[in-house]
Amino acid sequence: MPDGKIFHMTPEEFRKRGHEVVDWITEYQKRVESLPVLSTAKPGQIRSSLPANPPVQGEPFSTILADVERLIMPGITHWQSPNFFAYFPANASGPSILGELLSAGLGVQGMLWATSPACTELETHVLDWMADMTGLPARFKSGGAGGGVIQDSASSAVLCALLAARERATGFQTNEAGCNRTLVAYTSPHAHSSVEKAVKVAGIGRQQLRFVEADRTGAMRSEILAQLIQVDRRDGLEPFFVSATLGTTSSNGFDPLPQIAQICREDGLWLHVDGAMSGSAAVCPEFRHLQDGVELADSYAFNPHKWMFTNFDCDCFYVADRATLIKTLSVLPEYLRNQASESGAVIDYRDWQVPLGRRFRALKLWFVIRHYGVEGLRHHIRRHVELGQQFAGWVKSSADFELVAPAPLNLVCFAHHAGDEFNRQLLGSLNQTGKVYLTHTILNGRFALRFCVGQTNTEEIHVRNAWDLIQETAGHQLRHSREK
Repeated sequence: MPDGKIFHMTPEEFRKRGHEVVDWITEYQKRVESLPVLSTAKPGQIRSSLPANPPVQGEPFSTILADVERLIMPGITHWQSPNFFAYFPANASGPSILGELLSAGLGVQGMLWATSPACTELETHVLDWMADMTGLPARFKSGGAGGGVIQDSASSAVLCALLAARERATGFQTNEAGCNRTLVAYTSPHAHSSVEKAVKVAGIGRQQLRFVEADRTGAMRSEILAQLIQVDRRDGLEPFFVSATLGTTSSNGFDPLPQIAQICREDGLWLHVDGAMSGSAAVCPEFRHLQDGVELADSYAFNPHKWMFTNFDCDCFYVADRATLIKTLSVLPEYLRNQASESGAVIDYRDWQVPLGRRFRALKLWFVIRHYGVEGLRHHIRRHVELGQQFAGWVKSSADFELVAPAPLNLVCFAHHAGDEFNRQLLGSLNQTGKVYLTHTILNGRFALRFCVGQTNTEEIHVRNAWDLIQETAGHQLRHSREK
């Protein structure tokens, strides 16, 4: 303790600085709508503004917080802006942020039940709540052979599902002897890229992943899946895994789960279902028909951190048979042995995921559910769908734009009639304004703009202003091209 200086932040200073941070976040929430949605920082700009060397002596907290504004904010793309319509939402909320703060303050490492019983038991209970809230079958709840766990993202969920499927298919021999190059997995070309990454990480290999042809709506063609499985079997390969999607990344397309599930059941393949963003819509009973067939899946995942006001990271991952998942991922060194685990009466979630360590993620989800209630969550999701459908209606009524894919919920894929290059330039011009942020995809060979309504504070005025800006920018661009 040189010169009598205390290096740790005292509880009283923490209280003071904590209030300052909460005040800063509060003011940020008030002004985020006025900020350019997409950061205009150039590559390397943020890093070049930082000191070359770390400080030798500690700096005042006020200086650190001021540098957030001065150095960090120029490089922030504002995902919480009501004018953020890109990708899928990552919609945080007040109760979620406070739950995350409390989780950080407790500093729990929840790898074992014994390392914090509340961390495990709250997670089990909240995941059962979520199953009921979204109409999932009882086989995914903890009272039977299945159960749920919070993963960091759908990428981890599909990897864990793939690993469990691999071990079930090989009688757990791959865990003992290494890779099995005869296994074959299947998914849609519109599925999330995490499926391709998972087959690489799991040692299956990219060449053993089949992309099943999709129809014009972006849905996997189940009859093509059945044909590919039969061809691979004839070639001496072993089909073992199918990943279907409820709400594809590109266009929010829905794979035909009942038909895919029947094929998987007849052929003994593991069916994983990725609910991505759209799984949150099932909290509303009127949208649950979109997940028909999930009752036949072996595993299912969706992301409250996309559309249920729970800040990243929070993926709900369910399995119908937890024993297979646990046997696949369990490694038990002596230093983790404890009486509670060996009694068989508790869940150790370290055996349900790739990492050993885990954060107290259930706390923020618990805060969100208790703050909004089921009806509150339904209200906001219904409102976002209503706004998405309103935007889709404007596109349909336009003489200049058209829908490029069906819009069943809150994502609208559309394009100007002037063609791909025009739409590329239009997207760039829109994002350069700082007033909105949209992204694109390629659908049926066409460049399409994606407009996703789902941020916490997005209202009709934001959607209307965005549509007006899109029309105005396209009109200006069209006039400019004609003048050349």
